[in-house]
Amino acid sequence: METTLDKLEHLLTSGVTYLSNASEQELTQKVNPKKWSKKEILGHLIDSGIHNLQRFTEIQFELKPYHIRPYNQDALVKANNYQNAQTVDLINFWQVINHRIMDIIGQQTQESLTYKIKLPNGSISDLVFLMTDYVDHLEHHQKQILNH
Repeated sequence: METTLDKLEHLLTSGVTYLSNASEQELTQKVNPKKWSKKEILGHLIDSGIHNLQRFTEIQFELKPYHIRPYNQDALVKANNYQNAQTVDLINFWQVINHRIMDIIGQQTQESLTYKIKLPNGSISDLVFLMTDYVDHLEHHQKQILNH
């Protein structure tokens, strides 16, 4: 998990640097009315962080396999009105929740990393997959932000 932790730390550092230096116009511009702006993508990453922090902690004490509950990503971005939120607040929230996630990932043992999860499609995986997938998902969306 050290590689996953290092990757998350690097993504967080580079993401915060970019977002802190980007103009508000750049962050709120939409290439298509049906697509998220960079700021809304950041909001989606916050929602992902919230849900995954809960998953990473609940799996420690819930019955296994732990059932992953999906969430409505588009509705959350809209309901949270990330497009009009204070950018500095979003950056800080994203940074803080990911520091918390890094702490949780770092606390895992060989045993806890094998805890079984049931994905929404019915397949069974483990906590290593879930944590690695979270960081890969973050990386995917960060690339969208940087390359929009």
